[in-house]
Amino acid sequence: MSRGGTFASIDIGTTKVCTVVGEVTSDDEMRILGVGVAPSEGLTRGMVENIRDATESIRASVEKAERSSGTRILSAHVGVAGQHIACLNNRGIIAIPDRTRPILPDDVTRVLDGARVVSIPTNREIIHVIPRYYVVDGQDNVSDPVGMYGTRLDVETHIVTGLDSAIQNLTKCVENVGVQVDGLILEPLASAEAVLDTEEKEQGVVLADIGGGTTDIALFIEGSVMHTAVLPVGGNHVTRDIVVGLRAPYQAAEDAKRRWGHAIPSMVDAREEITVDAFGSEGSKTEVRRRLCEIIQARMEEILEMVAAEVKRAVHDEMVSAGIVLTGGASKLAGADLLAEQVTGWPARVGMPRHLQGLTDVLIDPAYATSVGLLQWAVHEAEASAWHRAPGRSLDLNGVWRRLGNWARVLLPE
Repeated sequence: MSRGGTFASIDIGTTKVCTVVGEVTSDDEMRILGVGVAPSEGLTRGMVENIRDATESIRASVEKAERSSGTRILSAHVGVAGQHIACLNNRGIIAIPDRTRPILPDDVTRVLDGARVVSIPTNREIIHVIPRYYVVDGQDNVSDPVGMYGTRLDVETHIVTGLDSAIQNLTKCVENVGVQVDGLILEPLASAEAVLDTEEKEQGVVLADIGGGTTDIALFIEGSVMHTAVLPVGGNHVTRDIVVGLRAPYQAAEDAKRRWGHAIPSMVDAREEITVDAFGSEGSKTEVRRRLCEIIQARMEEILEMVAAEVKRAVHDEMVSAGIVLTGGASKLAGADLLAEQVTGWPARVGMPRHLQGLTDVLIDPAYATSVGLLQWAVHEAEASAWHRAPGRSLDLNGVWRRLGNWARVLLPE
């Protein structure tokens, strides 16, 4: 990857669409050149329900980012989430025909292709094949086998799949704006890039990205992703509970949650009162603040219990030594990390995007962890591509033809 290369990412969420443009500095920091945020329309729980509305939301976000950065966005990495996401772990195995030569990148490509051979329904598409670790002639936990010698190469992979129609709908909305999709990235994996430490991944950590319509989960054990999931609950469900409990309009409930909300009611003065807009002739009502917090606590407890149950289906909870890292808009709720510790029994903290320069005022916020992570993922992917295209290494012709096809769909009229 050439220094000074510009990258773009589009996080298409249930509540907002965020487009970020950035570049890598000489000291390997990410400099943010432009940010564009627009309200999200036409999406429910991470999936497109109205192509036209979703396209206009993406267009507004992209145009703001272009004006902010002074650059034209021709391609971007796009985040994907939703109930349709599923995962599995699979192993690929190949033989190295010539034991006198070291393992080459071509061999790594072949073994990853072997891991892709899994039985999935015809209406599903593979989004990621992520190597967890390699095995060279029985030697476990090899992080990079290139250059090593051996006669057999195995790889343990984490495979993420999505519903083909949902992926096509999302891709179509982005291409309608005139932006080529460089790649689709599962959003919790992107968020992990932005907020997790290497040490946390090594010791076992759960990332819980609590967005508006979904809660995205990524479990890391021994430095690699072991399990991912998307739960169909999020911050919007907390707000809807407040609407029902306080009989208030949705926006008033959202404002009350952000201004007075707390995940642990006992930490709020039992006599403190608040005034919120409400339905009825009066137009407003007075409530005890603790009542609001009790409503919030009930739903947040449910979300955290669902996260813990999902993780415990994959591994024993004692393997999660580094605990749980909360991110996403709902993690900004006061006391969310303390409640997470009480419910799960794991150490908990709120994850913020780090190692940023430039226009960072908006992005140093848990709500933008996915947006920043998508950009960082794009940079790492470019670095990996440059490594494989180095002299003496093979060129991925399939990737070249795929990119040319994407460009044709974007630039040529149907």
